[in-house]
Amino acid sequence: MIPALAPLFIADFEHYRDVLVLEDDPRPGVPLRTLSSAGYLGPLLTRFGARYHVPDLRGVASIWSKYYFIKLIPPVVAASLLLDRRLPLHLDHLQMVLDDEHLPVAFKLPHEGERWTPAPADPFQRFDALIEGHLRPLIDALAGYAGVSPRVLWSNAGNYFEWLLGVLAGAMPGADLKDGHALLNARTTPDGRRNPMYQPVRYMSVEGHSALKRQRRVCCVRYRVDDLPHCENCPLSASRRTGDAEARVISTVL
Repeated sequence: MIPALAPLFIADFEHYRDVLVLEDDPRPGVPLRTLSSAGYLGPLLTRFGARYHVPDLRGVASIWSKYYFIKLIPPVVAASLLLDRRLPLHLDHLQMVLDDEHLPVAFKLPHEGERWTPAPADPFQRFDALIEGHLRPLIDALAGYAGVSPRVLWSNAGNYFEWLLGVLAGAMPGADLKDGHALLNARTTPDGRRNPMYQPVRYMSVEGHSALKRQRRVCCVRYRVDDLPHCENCPLSASRRTGDAEARVISTVL
């Protein structure tokens, strides 16, 4: 555990205490820069995909990325929003710790980061190290090797980012989460590019239910592997149930 992040790891968040660690952690790590190499990424996805009878590479890459993002994004985003902590997240500076199933369980950082001084000018500056320094090169590598749409992988990342904001809002009603919401609600980045994290989920009314249904905007394509069932919040399932036009459009580009 990184001592500066200790205040985060309480109650339901305690199981993240050993996910972000420093380089002196005794567990063997793999430099994350190797993920840009097909010579490493190929065998990794092959070993991970061996658990499936029909390991479609696009589906395997997407499923693996979901395990990766659910480990990385919650503690990183919580550290930024709750502790105002700026962490060294560039892909070239980190190591990844894998378990026996070839899934990421921890990330070794070169140092414990620092508090933002002065405060970031906008949410894109706050999350630049995560998005541009880490997620973009990782997603480009996975998409380039496996042939899965980058939109699928960005949606996987955005899904967990948005989910975490809901968890934090429920656990700490007074927490300042505005930069997180601002990031997800911006159509474009400050330099005019499309924001890949824009509104990864939507909330829909469902007949006969008072609560809104949380639904992803882009399918994670896990159904390509062993005919796995669609996720509970899959837009393709919504298309079949309701005939929703937007969900049908989404399905045609995957």
